[in-house]
Amino acid sequence: MADETLLLKNVRPWGAEQTDMLIEGGRISRIEPGQSPAPGVAVEDGAGALVLPGLVEAHTHLDKSLWGMGWRMHQAGPSLRDKIDTERRLRAEWDIDPHRQSTRQALLSLGHGSTVIRSHVDIDTDVKLAGLEGVLRTADELAGQIDIETVAFPQSGLMSRPGTLELMDQALAVGADVVGGLDPCGIDADPKGHLDAVFELAERHGKPIDIHLHEPGELGAFSMEMIIDRTLAHARQGNVTISHAFCLGMPDRDRARALVQRLAEARIHIATVATPSRPVPLATDLREAGVTLCAGSDGIRDTWGPYGNADMLERAMLLGLRNNLRADADVEHALWCCTFGGAQMIGLKDYGLTNGSRADLVLVDAESVTHAVVSHPPRRLVLKGGRIVARNGQTQSRMP
Repeated sequence: MADETLLLKNVRPWGAEQTDMLIEGGRISRIEPGQSPAPGVAVEDGAGALVLPGLVEAHTHLDKSLWGMGWRMHQAGPSLRDKIDTERRLRAEWDIDPHRQSTRQALLSLGHGSTVIRSHVDIDTDVKLAGLEGVLRTADELAGQIDIETVAFPQSGLMSRPGTLELMDQALAVGADVVGGLDPCGIDADPKGHLDAVFELAERHGKPIDIHLHEPGELGAFSMEMIIDRTLAHARQGNVTISHAFCLGMPDRDRARALVQRLAEARIHIATVATPSRPVPLATDLREAGVTLCAGSDGIRDTWGPYGNADMLERAMLLGLRNNLRADADVEHALWCCTFGGAQMIGLKDYGLTNGSRADLVLVDAESVTHAVVSHPPRRLVLKGGRIVARNGQTQSRMP
């Protein structure tokens, strides 16, 4: 509970010198070596482990995972539309229950040290609000162990599928936290109508925005510029995220850097999954421009692909590999994207490793932050609000 007191002995915050960390009322209250516990205070000896802030899974799809359902042969074709259509068919055939599956993936994430998840949840005329209802139920049941933020996501199209806009409105009214969007040109073939609808929903419900943008090259750049223009026109700076943003990986680096500068001016965040199969935003360009980059696992063993394990330390490694980050300081930035970057994007308050920060923490046996990224060892402890919620990769709640 939040009133529990815990003393973490012999730990190294973000790889610094060994110290002790006192946690009271769900927050870090004192960081100082040689602390002695008051009578009755629980003590955990970190034995020199690193302490990291809770990892942030900034882009995933909890309602779609096949985790725990046995191995399934991958069936989707290569195109985005093939994947969408295959998923719509298999969702019913395979009984992909959104509550059960989102619980499984959320607990998997928690065991790996994620204490916050942003999940895009399908809203369409087939599933309607069932996916959202299932994930919201999971969020309620796991409250106090992991925070789950939901994005109302029109995966099958918004303007191109009549009735979806009304369902999106309903989803936001009943509890979705963020307005989602998807490829205004490539899926809806109506960029003005799509973005007008997304920004209008955001204003009506007072919600932030997170738009999937798979569109490559100049097509993606065109959509991105429209998103930037609307962000500025609607004074939504700091409240818009573009996920994937493959167009920023275009060969024309001058064009891409010009877009990055505009993103910085509009304070638009970028979420990446560091996919090896497509061009990706370059972490160095974004960092130099002051654009917040965060990261996520995307789908975890779903109908889109067989990969993923919800380990954000491993995702930091993949981000480092995809961006050719080798120096320790650069690899540490990859982990920054999977911690502080995600926290900035979501708007988490009192996040970090200083006195007064909320005690959402992960203990990892590693020599340095870079060593933790490249080896991603099992998590010794995971704390949420100062309470131990996982130990040696095992969560308090059992996998359904």
